[in-house]
Amino acid sequence: MPRLSHLILAASSLATLAGLAIAQTPPSKAPAAKAEPQWVAPGTKGSAIDGQVFHAQVLLSTQGFSTSVIDGKTGMVMEKAVRGFQEARGLDTTGKLDGPTSAALMTANRPSTIMVKLNREDLGGNYVYPFPKEPEDQAKLPRMNYRNMLEEVAERYHTTPRTIVALNGPTALIGIGQTLRLPNVIPTARDYTGVKGENAALFAKLNIDSNQPAGDHVVVDKSEGVLKVLDKEDKLVAQFPVTMGSKQYPLPIGNWKATTYAFMPPFHYQPALLKDADKDDEEQQLPPGPNGPVGVAWLDLTKEHYGIHGTPEPSTIGRAESSGCIRLTNWDVLRLSQMLKPGFKAVFRA
Repeated sequence: MPRLSHLILAASSLATLAGLAIAQTPPSKAPAAKAEPQWVAPGTKGSAIDGQVFHAQVLLSTQGFSTSVIDGKTGMVMEKAVRGFQEARGLDTTGKLDGPTSAALMTANRPSTIMVKLNREDLGGNYVYPFPKEPEDQAKLPRMNYRNMLEEVAERYHTTPRTIVALNGPTALIGIGQTLRLPNVIPTARDYTGVKGENAALFAKLNIDSNQPAGDHVVVDKSEGVLKVLDKEDKLVAQFPVTMGSKQYPLPIGNWKATTYAFMPPFHYQPALLKDADKDDEEQQLPPGPNGPVGVAWLDLTKEHYGIHGTPEPSTIGRAESSGCIRLTNWDVLRLSQMLKPGFKAVFRA
């Protein structure tokens, strides 16, 4: 059973784990730790969260224009999401939260946060801590589960551990029966028609709304850094930030199809095909789990060894490189799978 923990301690433990959940650079390159500033409640001067940006991120995300993690911070990922929303709504594509854009977003009438009394759906347990770094050690795990309660709750509510700390203060407790302020990404419906039992539980776990726009095909333009979902008339209906390719493993330009979907897939670790892998490593069969290399879902492409998939590192989406595949947050790849049927066309452009 998960035990109570102070949020600040949970966040600190994540920060020490090979730069995964909070620190996004390898430990050897991480800056020296600095004293945490005194906590300031959201909505007041000095808070780490910009309330207007935070609310806009919630509204954008729940209307199909993801900012990856909801953290109340501006940047290129946020600007791209705003531009996508503006394009879809026929507004001037300024990339800024101007008056018309804010008014269009607010028609959703959704508060930015919700108070959640944590239960066993939020905290599943079976945490993996410390999380092994080497693939040969990861292969020995039964599942690639979350490291601790804070990481699990952050993923379920599409945010980061640090954002949860900023929303609630470092002395707040996390555990069964405790109440936290969290991003309001609660679905309007959970009718996952056509999704098999265990997979439906996964969709519910990550707060995936079953009411999604219907897409026909996707376009990924390397210069834009996003995956666009278009309908049969080529109208933009949704957009997700993605991590795609690198100089060594570029985005496979061309027209492909996503033929089959696999949820909670195991992963065949083949170092020869991976950008950051030690080429002297042996191949391994890694178990499934949200912290596996491809996260909670793999949408298989007709290009061999390539797919559209999730990630164990949501904060890196739109800001890092991949081994050629198209990588989204775990919640976004599940949403994408609800928008399009297997066999959809995927167009990748330079």
